[in-house]
Amino acid sequence: MSGICLIAGLLIAPLGEAITLRWTHSVQKTVWEEDYRLQGGALELTEARVSSTGAGMEPPAGALLREGTWHYKPSLPLLPVIALRHSPYVAPYILCSREQCKTVVEWLPSLPENVVMELVPCAPQQ
Repeated sequence: MSGICLIAGLLIAPLGEAITLRWTHSVQKTVWEEDYRLQGGALELTEARVSSTGAGMEPPAGALLREGTWHYKPSLPLLPVIALRHSPYVAPYILCSREQCKTVVEWLPSLPENVVMELVPCAPQQ
């Protein structure tokens, strides 16, 4: 198996070679999206989008406003892992893969209500 996996404990959901991570800011209630792809055994953030500004959500210099959303490419190194907190106090993350978007609870149906999840490169099958 290659690609990006969502992992929480023993729960694993393979997502594919490229994904979009979407969430709603807990204070501003604004949608934020980040696109990742598998690159050399790590995750590359290829683009980010935010639909408005406020509460730590200001788009960086060089961001372009298109159809009401700020688009930009964050300057980050390749990431070995992305940690995400699933909590009953905020809306769940949404992950889109192969044009299929689902909440993390739909990707991992037995997901505990309060847990740290990880997006990681899937381990190759032996």
